[in-house]
Amino acid sequence: MEEQRSLPSVVERMWGREPVNRRGPRPRLDLATITTAAIELADADGLAGVSMANVASRVGVAATALYRYVDSKEDLLTAMADAVAPPPPEPGESAWREYLALWTRQQRDALLEHPWLLSVSMLVPPLGPRRLLWLDRALAVLEGTGLDHGERVNVASALTGYALTDAAVVRGSGGPPVAGSEISGAEEYGEVLADLVDPAGYPALSAAMRAGAMRGAVGWVQDEDFTFGLDLLLDGIEALIRRRATT
Repeated sequence: MEEQRSLPSVVERMWGREPVNRRGPRPRLDLATITTAAIELADADGLAGVSMANVASRVGVAATALYRYVDSKEDLLTAMADAVAPPPPEPGESAWREYLALWTRQQRDALLEHPWLLSVSMLVPPLGPRRLLWLDRALAVLEGTGLDHGERVNVASALTGYALTDAAVVRGSGGPPVAGSEISGAEEYGEVLADLVDPAGYPALSAAMRAGAMRGAVGWVQDEDFTFGLDLLLDGIEALIRRRATT
């Protein structure tokens, strides 16, 4: 008989599997209340503002009271990342490529709406019901393409990684100047690289920068830049599907 793997208590609570104690007074807190308070702090002050003490103060309890619901700040981040996830788009009658383009774009937009997620998403795998619903919808739309289960998971992971990377680049390009300089966008960055790199040591990069490769990609935030990279990924997925069809 296969032994059942125990889950972290916060994951059990996220899925509503917490045992109900019917004796004694009703608890003042629940995971949703704690998570909402932590998200409000993160939206206002970034993850630096999310401490057990700050969250406890916001909900009006002692910090020790939180540990009944979350064992650590890492558990709290896991709950936060799931709670802030919006519902994924529903596939409907969409073709897989059309749907996954929208799916990836909406993931990127959700990350930009809550920038602190950029740090959390790189550390916390999806374990809650909201984030796993995104994975389920991506796998579902790839049914019938000829890709096996592992390949479908890899497709979803690659697109999620692209959404995360693009959101980080967009966020960074709109942030403070690089290393205290006056660099504030892609074109300025390209000009700095053109002066910085030695054509002898970096011939391809030097030629690209001197040819103005970064010109027009101002700040890496234009929709054309996102679509270009996304199309590269979707073209690769489409090529893989064709290969599977012929084999």
